[in-house]
Amino acid sequence: MSMLTPPGMGGQYRITGDKYPRMRPARRRGRLVLVVTASVVVIGILGWGTLQLVNVFTGGGDRASAAGTKADCATKASPSPSPTVAVPQPRAVTVNVLNATTRSGLAKRTADELKKRGFRIGEVGNAPQQWDKKVKGTGLLIGPASALNTALPVLATQLPTAERSTDPTRKGPAVDLIIGNGFKELARKTDADRALAELTAPRPTATGVKTSC
Repeated sequence: MSMLTPPGMGGQYRITGDKYPRMRPARRRGRLVLVVTASVVVIGILGWGTLQLVNVFTGGGDRASAAGTKADCATKASPSPSPTVAVPQPRAVTVNVLNATTRSGLAKRTADELKKRGFRIGEVGNAPQQWDKKVKGTGLLIGPASALNTALPVLATQLPTAERSTDPTRKGPAVDLIIGNGFKELARKTDADRALAELTAPRPTATGVKTSC
């Protein structure tokens, strides 16, 4: 009896041949599922990135931003400016030239120069007691309340370093130029003319129009 003959078979059945069944390891289905999932995620990311690149090169994002900006601008309106007061020309401004210093003849020379520059000249002489020898700066410009944004700025183009003041009790439109101890001369005519041109230049009237973007 062969050693390969099972007991009790009496030798009737024999195992012949050189082949025998092989044991295969179980397939790892979990790994396959993971690979498939990862592939789907990668494809999705690649698709999203491609879409972004298309938007960048075709200007899709810029169009969206521009549309948002235009919508913003459409809701904003520029405020209407406050009404401006007409600034008079020098020929419409009457100036009293008063000397508060100890230098004689200063009021007359200054008045003559202002007249050459187109101003109307009123009183010329010494400053009243309340100002005499008490103005330390180059000068003091005084006028009625109505002259604050009209005659005083025009006169200030000739002596920009002078102080400005209004007196609500004053009568008439005339303004005073009180010459102080720091006075040397009026501003150069070219500088004064430039400042006067900027002051009297007509300003465009703005309305509450919508801003353009």
